[in-house]
Amino acid sequence: MVWRAWRAPVSPAGVLPPLVLLHGGSGSWTHWVRNIDTLLSWGRTVWVPDLPGFGDSAVPTNGSDADALVAPLAEGMRALWDGTPCDLVGFSFGGLAAGLLLAAEPALARQLVLVGAPAMGVVPQRQFTLKAWRHLPEHAQAAVHRHNLAELMLHDAALIEGLALQVHCANVVRDRMPRRRLAHTDALAGALPAVRCPVQAIYGERDALYKGFLPALEGAYRAAAADFRGLSLVPDAGHWVQFEQPAAFADALAAALAAGA
Repeated sequence: MVWRAWRAPVSPAGVLPPLVLLHGGSGSWTHWVRNIDTLLSWGRTVWVPDLPGFGDSAVPTNGSDADALVAPLAEGMRALWDGTPCDLVGFSFGGLAAGLLLAAEPALARQLVLVGAPAMGVVPQRQFTLKAWRHLPEHAQAAVHRHNLAELMLHDAALIEGLALQVHCANVVRDRMPRRRLAHTDALAGALPAVRCPVQAIYGERDALYKGFLPALEGAYRAAAADFRGLSLVPDAGHWVQFEQPAAFADALAAALAAGA
């Protein structure tokens, strides 16, 4: 499992816990490419893995979904910083993995921030339709990637060209866990009662996962997490909220981290 670290100078407040970012499905550390510099400016040391089965990391040996990531994540956290409780931020599929991790290993985090996380059991059916692309010749794949970014990831289609498309295309070809199913269940809602630390959530106001279901989502969090501190909505942002509105996302994340510390 490959981890990347960006080490900040010691903060005036002293040594802060590791800030760990988990990326989404079909992604890699680059899901956070527009956020890392800001987090460093806060004096945080940032750790971002490529989750097993994605990016530069090997496929997990014990499964093909988020539950197979618990053991390698816990092993990495203990090896890299001796299991000191971190501030854990999980995006989308990475949020589901983070919840499952802390249900099994609650001492590994001081707080949990879930960003665009699925599997809360409030959406009766999938709210988006992605197109297949692996069977297409290379010259025809880009059009499908543009469609999928607009359908799921970004509210503003004008942002697709450039960095978003480059990141997406580089990531999806390295997704070796295509049969993931837990994101479409209530697995995260089922895990949260065992999470002992403060839990907060950040979503884009136009998140394609929850069209018409954001009010029900907050209620589901309050019912599931023993120490739920609140849900923040970022205006003019879709599912990939931290990429689409990095400044507003940073404000929401700063407030969440301060409230959960």
